[in-house]
Amino acid sequence: MLDGAREKFRPYTNPGDFEKIVDMDTVSEMWERCVSDYADRVAIESADGKHTYAELERDAADFRTLILEKTKGKNARVAILAANSYELVKAFIAVTTLGLTAVIMPVHLDKNAVLGCCMKFGVNMLVYQESLEESVSAAREKLEQVEFIGISETSNVPSPMTSCTAETPCLMMFTGGTTGKSKCALLSNGAVMQGTVNGCYGVWDVFGQRYLLVLPLSHVFGIIRNLMTSLYTGSTLYICKNNKDMFRDAAYFRPTVMVMVPALAEMSLTLSKQFGKNMLGPDLKYIIAGAAAVPPYLIKEYDKMGITLLQGYGLTESANLVSGNPESLKYPESVGYPYPNQELKFVDGELWLKGKNMMDGYVGGEEDGVYEDGWFKTGDLVRIDENGMLYITGRIKEIIVLPGGENISPAEVEARFNALPFVQDSQVFEDIDAGGKHILALEVVPRKTVTAKMELENENEYIISELEKVNASLPSFERVNRIEIRDRDFERSPSMKIVRYKKC
Repeated sequence: MLDGAREKFRPYTNPGDFEKIVDMDTVSEMWERCVSDYADRVAIESADGKHTYAELERDAADFRTLILEKTKGKNARVAILAANSYELVKAFIAVTTLGLTAVIMPVHLDKNAVLGCCMKFGVNMLVYQESLEESVSAAREKLEQVEFIGISETSNVPSPMTSCTAETPCLMMFTGGTTGKSKCALLSNGAVMQGTVNGCYGVWDVFGQRYLLVLPLSHVFGIIRNLMTSLYTGSTLYICKNNKDMFRDAAYFRPTVMVMVPALAEMSLTLSKQFGKNMLGPDLKYIIAGAAAVPPYLIKEYDKMGITLLQGYGLTESANLVSGNPESLKYPESVGYPYPNQELKFVDGELWLKGKNMMDGYVGGEEDGVYEDGWFKTGDLVRIDENGMLYITGRIKEIIVLPGGENISPAEVEARFNALPFVQDSQVFEDIDAGGKHILALEVVPRKTVTAKMELENENEYIISELEKVNASLPSFERVNRIEIRDRDFERSPSMKIVRYKKC
């Protein structure tokens, strides 16, 4: 284990709050404490109304009865197919506090994908949003062994929580895995709770905040850091049902914390500059950013607005959170200090992990060589500095091997170009020139809010000249041979990560 890992975060949290951050083994243990300590506080709010912690428990208790009637409570895997909503939260709490496994399905899955997932991942019950009846139709028709419950159903008869252990399976989350192939990671109660507690570290006044939910709860960042940490800290979570209404909801709800991916933070900053006000509301204190690299520019610009942007690092396989940076302004390129109750190992620059936060494995045993001697191989290339701060330098699968044998980490090269304030995003990739020679190429998306203020006679010419200066400072084998300025964003994945071009 990392000696003193918890203590690294003590200076960044209110002393009283820090002592309240305690490890828990199960969701039931956490939820019992929440209902006891925060009964009358609002847990979930949306355009449909407010629900206290006590009310959420009453509704979850009634829903537990429906689940027990159909599953008998024995090691069942209960899939949930629903858009972000109070009902989804209720169902998730009901399933996990029975010691059963919740399988959060992305809401965009069509009927054949839902059928395939139910079969592949051994689903015993499917809880679904009634408006998604068509999406469950194939599974209902062909899977006689699967039970179905509408997410709005209720029994009006409560059932108590069930005790379980840290080792009891809790959550199955879809992921691209370390190889890019779609998988489903199985997280225990202990792993989910470690991720939840990790989300508390590094925030000065973490308890009793107001969160705005815009990430899908089918994404590990949404379910762990946005929902579970909000509940653990007795905070209120406002559910934005349509991201097109995000800024309207932010103006109404006035969140103090938002959890988001960098691309969304970039868009919010751009609009804030355009309209001359904070589009995320006047009370926002913290942005928790992750799931992709955070440009230092965002950290600095939000600081000027009085907002602390905190970045971190994690994977679905690690219950989301591996490290967090409580000093993002001072060390903007770092993903921070590793969290407690885990071990880190560096093998040829790759990060290997063990710990309470780690998954039990991929459902179906599709490990694809990601384990070695009990260590999970992340596929991420990292370095750690003399202060114990972690830095991500690239992905093994993205390494470019040039004809001369040099290994290039595109993310590491991109970071040098991204340090320029007028560069919003970039991509370094291997290409082939007119003569058939393999070369490095660079494409850049300019940050228009910056270039617009520079009153440039020829914007692209200036940008390229500045990029060439950075290029000249790189080792010869890392220099790009061609630079192109894009007039549109890169293609992005559902989690808003840039989709990399295929290797030549």
